Amino acid sequence: MHNQLKKPDPKQLIIASRESALAMWQAKHIQAKLKKLYPLCDVSILGMTTTGDRILDSPLARIGGKGLFVKELEMALADGSADLAVHSMKDVPMNLPEGFVMAATGEREDPRDAFVSNHFLALEDLPVGSIIGTSSLRRQSQIQARFPNLKIEPLRGNVQTRLRKLDEGQYAAIILAAAGLIRLELGSRIRQYISPELSIPAVGQGALGIEINANRLDLIDILGPLNHIDTQLCVEAERGMSRALAGSCTVPLGAYATRQGNRISISGFVASVDGQQILREKVSGSIDNTEAIGQELAAKLVAKGADKILAALDGIKY
Repeated sequence: MHNQLKKPDPKQLIIASRESALAMWQAKHIQAKLKKLYPLCDVSILGMTTTGDRILDSPLARIGGKGLFVKELEMALADGSADLAVHSMKDVPMNLPEGFVMAATGEREDPRDAFVSNHFLALEDLPVGSIIGTSSLRRQSQIQARFPNLKIEPLRGNVQTRLRKLDEGQYAAIILAAAGLIRLELGSRIRQYISPELSIPAVGQGALGIEINANRLDLIDILGPLNHIDTQLCVEAERGMSRALAGSCTVPLGAYATRQGNRISISGFVASVDGQQILREKVSGSIDNTEAIGQELAAKLVAKGADKILAALDGIKY
């Protein structure tokens, strides 16, 4: 009787993905999982170049934020040329455009930031005046707070491009997400994993998001087995905090949540770009209301003055 109730495999699924090596790794990772779940299904990948991939001579904060990595993929979902899109959750805007939903959150890889250098073993070893490459205001503010004598310069491009610029000697060190390096089998380039206590990660860092057209309710059950509940709950809390603070990559903020049984603990921060002002807070709460946990963290930060820091950031030219 049970076998009769089993729904037939979907016939075809098309995954929209950016064409960078890391994005394609992520898409192929989801493709392999879907093929294992649905052996009779033809699962293919539609590679796309996004606005965020094309404009490499300006900081993301200046040209519109990380949502630029998502828009073209959403267009493919809207016109039916793709069934699902795979994103790094840290690139997904806090409020999805109307007509789109997240169907699943994939299991998180190492969420930490990674210190990469050819000549130094750790941030602490860098001489005064050393140039560090990162285009993340979140990373910049936290590094400047701890090491005001280091110089931060913008670094855009895919992982391989960033490593090449380091190898050419343009930077003494660069900071990247550990997850991307690990996934591309470049973990050997990591000299130091920076603990979340010292560099609070980006919201959703290391997690994968699977987005669909909200009209495609048939895909909810199909993609359900790909959802990793612990990651989903933690990322929901992190996004709740960022959403409450109107966060984007144009704002130096971060949040990192972990689950212990029926509770979520989350740390977060808001800072000025130069790291002169940096506010940190922690809260914990029941997994039954992840959004509220994030909102409580945001409220604690606002009580410390986060709203004033964020208001001062409006209109800053990065």
